[in-house]
Amino acid sequence: MWTTENRARYDRSALRYPSDLTDGEWALIAPLIPLAKRGGNKRTVDVREGVNGVMYILSAGCQWAALPKDLPPRSTVNGYFRRWDDDGTLGRIHHVLYVQCRELAGRDASPTAAIIDSQSVKSAEKGGRELMRQGMIPARRSKARSATSWSTRKVC
Repeated sequence: MWTTENRARYDRSALRYPSDLTDGEWALIAPLIPLAKRGGNKRTVDVREGVNGVMYILSAGCQWAALPKDLPPRSTVNGYFRRWDDDGTLGRIHHVLYVQCRELAGRDASPTAAIIDSQSVKSAEKGGRELMRQGMIPARRSKARSATSWSTRKVC
Protein backbone atom coordinates (compact mmCIF):
# COMPACT_ATOMS: atom_id res chain seq x y z
CA MET A 1 0.00 0.00 0.00
CA TRP A 2 1.29 3.48 -0.80
CA THR A 3 1.73 5.29 2.48
CA THR A 4 3.93 8.30 3.22
CA GLU A 5 6.55 6.05 4.86
CA ASN A 6 6.37 3.43 2.14
CA ARG A 7 6.61 5.96 -0.70
CA ALA A 8 9.96 7.28 0.58
CA ARG A 9 11.42 3.76 0.45
CA TYR A 10 10.65 3.46 -3.27
CA ASP A 11 11.75 6.97 -4.27
CA ARG A 12 14.31 6.69 -7.08
CA SER A 13 14.64 10.41 -7.83
CA ALA A 14 18.12 10.56 -6.26
CA LEU A 15 19.45 7.91 -8.67
CA ARG A 16 21.05 8.72 -12.00
CA TYR A 17 18.51 6.51 -13.84
CA PRO A 18 15.38 4.94 -12.36
CA SER A 19 16.80 1.52 -13.31
CA ASP A 20 20.01 1.99 -11.27
CA LEU A 21 20.41 -0.18 -8.21
CA THR A 22 20.09 1.27 -4.73
CA ASP A 23 22.66 0.27 -2.10
CA GLY A 24 20.13 -2.12 -0.56
CA GLU A 25 19.39 -3.76 -3.90
CA TRP A 26 23.10 -4.08 -4.65
CA ALA A 27 23.67 -5.71 -1.25
CA LEU A 28 21.16 -8.41 -2.23
CA ILE A 29 22.51 -8.95 -5.75
CA ALA A 30 26.28 -8.63 -5.24
CA PRO A 31 26.82 -12.12 -3.73
CA LEU A 32 25.07 -13.68 -6.74
CA ILE A 33 27.37 -12.12 -9.34
CA PRO A 34 30.06 -14.62 -10.44
CA LEU A 35 33.71 -13.75 -10.00
CA ALA A 36 35.83 -12.73 -13.01
CA LYS A 37 37.01 -15.54 -15.26
CA ARG A 38 40.34 -17.07 -14.29
CA GLY A 39 43.36 -16.44 -16.45
CA GLY A 40 42.10 -13.31 -18.14
CA ASN A 41 42.78 -9.67 -17.52
CA LYS A 42 41.47 -8.06 -14.38
CA ARG A 43 38.09 -6.42 -14.60
CA THR A 44 38.37 -2.79 -15.57
CA VAL A 45 34.64 -2.12 -15.31
CA ASP A 46 32.81 -1.80 -12.02
CA VAL A 47 30.45 -4.80 -11.93
CA ARG A 48 27.72 -2.71 -10.31
CA GLU A 49 27.83 -0.40 -13.34
CA GLY A 50 27.56 -3.47 -15.57
CA VAL A 51 24.44 -4.54 -13.67
CA ASN A 52 23.10 -0.98 -13.98
CA GLY A 53 23.65 -1.20 -17.75
CA VAL A 54 21.79 -4.51 -17.97
CA MET A 55 18.96 -3.10 -15.84
CA TYR A 56 18.78 -0.01 -18.08
CA ILE A 57 18.38 -2.13 -21.22
CA LEU A 58 15.80 -4.40 -19.58
CA SER A 59 13.73 -1.58 -18.08
CA ALA A 60 13.89 0.81 -21.05
CA GLY A 61 13.47 -1.89 -23.68
CA CYS A 62 15.77 0.08 -25.95
CA GLN A 63 18.37 -0.99 -28.49
CA TRP A 64 21.91 -1.73 -27.34
CA ALA A 65 23.11 1.29 -29.33
CA ALA A 66 20.89 3.54 -27.18
CA LEU A 67 22.77 2.68 -23.97
CA PRO A 68 23.86 5.97 -22.37
CA LYS A 69 27.55 6.88 -22.64
CA ASP A 70 28.03 7.15 -18.86
CA LEU A 71 27.35 3.41 -18.49
CA PRO A 72 29.96 0.83 -19.57
CA PRO A 73 30.34 0.19 -23.32
CA ARG A 74 27.47 -1.71 -24.89
CA SER A 75 29.76 -4.62 -25.82
CA THR A 76 30.72 -5.01 -22.16
CA VAL A 77 27.14 -4.79 -20.92
CA ASN A 78 26.00 -7.19 -23.65
CA GLY A 79 28.79 -9.60 -22.66
CA TYR A 80 27.67 -9.54 -19.03
CA PHE A 81 24.04 -10.00 -20.04
CA ARG A 82 24.78 -12.99 -22.29
CA ARG A 83 27.13 -14.64 -19.78
CA TRP A 84 24.73 -14.19 -16.87
CA ASP A 85 21.79 -15.43 -18.94
CA ASP A 86 23.71 -18.54 -20.00
CA ASP A 87 25.03 -19.46 -16.54
CA GLY A 88 21.71 -18.80 -14.76
CA THR A 89 22.82 -15.73 -12.79
CA LEU A 90 19.87 -13.66 -14.02
CA GLY A 91 17.47 -16.41 -12.96
CA ARG A 92 19.03 -16.56 -9.47
CA ILE A 93 18.81 -12.77 -9.13
CA HIS A 94 15.17 -12.87 -10.19
CA HIS A 95 14.40 -15.60 -7.66
CA VAL A 96 16.03 -13.75 -4.75
CA LEU A 97 14.18 -10.54 -5.59
CA TYR A 98 10.90 -12.42 -6.10
CA VAL A 99 11.14 -14.11 -2.70
CA GLN A 100 12.02 -10.83 -1.00
CA CYS A 101 9.08 -9.01 -2.63
CA ARG A 102 6.67 -11.72 -1.49
CA GLU A 103 8.04 -11.65 2.06
CA LEU A 104 7.84 -7.84 2.22
CA ALA A 105 4.20 -8.14 1.16
CA GLY A 106 3.60 -10.57 4.04
CA ARG A 107 3.15 -13.61 1.80
CA ASP A 108 4.79 -17.02 1.68
CA ALA A 109 8.00 -17.19 -0.36
CA SER A 110 6.29 -19.25 -3.05
CA PRO A 111 2.64 -19.05 -4.12
CA THR A 112 0.29 -21.76 -2.88
CA ALA A 113 -2.41 -21.32 -5.52
CA ALA A 114 -2.66 -20.71 -9.26
CA ILE A 115 -5.45 -19.33 -11.40
CA ILE A 116 -6.09 -20.68 -14.86
CA ASP A 117 -8.23 -18.55 -17.12
CA SER A 118 -10.88 -20.79 -18.72
CA GLN A 119 -10.86 -18.64 -21.86
CA SER A 120 -7.16 -19.39 -22.39
CA VAL A 121 -7.80 -23.10 -22.01
CA LYS A 122 -10.60 -22.98 -24.60
CA SER A 123 -8.43 -21.23 -27.18
CA ALA A 124 -5.61 -23.70 -26.62
CA GLU A 125 -8.01 -26.60 -27.28
CA LYS A 126 -9.01 -25.19 -30.69
CA GLY A 127 -5.49 -25.05 -32.06
CA GLY A 128 -3.34 -27.47 -30.21
CA ARG A 129 -1.62 -30.27 -32.07
CA GLU A 130 -3.53 -29.76 -35.31
CA LEU A 131 -2.05 -26.30 -35.87
CA MET A 132 1.41 -27.45 -34.80
CA ARG A 133 1.30 -30.32 -37.29
CA GLN A 134 0.38 -27.96 -40.15
CA GLY A 135 3.23 -25.65 -39.25
CA MET A 136 5.71 -28.53 -39.39
CA ILE A 137 4.70 -29.91 -42.82
CA PRO A 138 7.39 -29.05 -45.38
CA ALA A 139 6.29 -26.75 -48.16
CA ARG A 140 5.52 -28.32 -51.53
CA ARG A 141 7.86 -27.57 -54.37
CA SER A 142 6.44 -25.71 -57.30
CA LYS A 143 6.25 -27.66 -60.55
CA ALA A 144 6.91 -24.49 -62.50
CA ARG A 145 10.44 -23.94 -63.73
CA SER A 146 12.64 -21.89 -61.49
CA ALA A 147 14.42 -18.83 -62.80
CA THR A 148 17.75 -20.61 -62.83
CA SER A 149 16.56 -23.64 -64.82
CA TRP A 150 15.43 -21.69 -67.89
CA SER A 151 18.33 -19.27 -67.87
CA THR A 152 20.87 -22.01 -68.54
CA ARG A 153 20.60 -24.19 -71.66
CA LYS A 154 21.04 -27.91 -71.55
CA VAL A 155 24.00 -29.14 -73.50
CA CYS A 156 23.34 -32.53 -75.16
